[in-house]
Amino acid sequence: MERHLRSRIAGLRPGDAVESDSELSALFNVSRMTVRQAAQRLADEGLIYRVPGVGTFVAEPKVHRDIARLRSFTEEMTRRGAVASSRVLVVEIRTGQPAELAALHLAPRAKVTHVRRLRLADGKPVAIENVVLPISCAAVLNHDLEHGSLHDALREIGEIPTGATGTLIAANAGQDDAELLGVQPAAALLVEERLILNQNGQPLENTQTRYAGGEFVFHIALSR
Repeated sequence: MERHLRSRIAGLRPGDAVESDSELSALFNVSRMTVRQAAQRLADEGLIYRVPGVGTFVAEPKVHRDIARLRSFTEEMTRRGAVASSRVLVVEIRTGQPAELAALHLAPRAKVTHVRRLRLADGKPVAIENVVLPISCAAVLNHDLEHGSLHDALREIGEIPTGATGTLIAANAGQDDAELLGVQPAAALLVEERLILNQNGQPLENTQTRYAGGEFVFHIALSR
């Protein structure tokens, strides 16, 4: 039955209705509890959504991201079959803020390279990315940061993103977030902060990315 639903969903558009619980129960000769459990698994994956008393509908496709691997936004979207692009909001050389300088192990009032972009998946705004790099990486500003990958630009200047530490927290959208991402003010966001290291183990990139909460599914592998 779950395979049937997955196949049906693949051929439908977002917002289209799928069979009701009673129809699926009769079609596969299973209990409505079994139907609800299968539907809940698909809802948990972001494939469908259920409206009590109305029905079950195909959800807007979500962007899946594996946060257990160090991949750029462009790499992750390419793996998922989406086209990544950006709208560049800020490119500048400026004095670093104290928290940025501390993270990158730079001296007080050191200059940094700052890039802020609106990230798009298949043309749809899904995240706001704020990147701070040492001034030694300023050459990346000469690259195409609207259609190209920042990590590719870093590799071209001899800085290879190799490892990272990070956090993922929930937040509410501010007015600027809402306007850029096309969500309501105070809507749920997921905020990822990463400190990326280069091939020598030195801090390379201090990044905050604010994701539209309803657009992303994050995956992580755990072991004990």
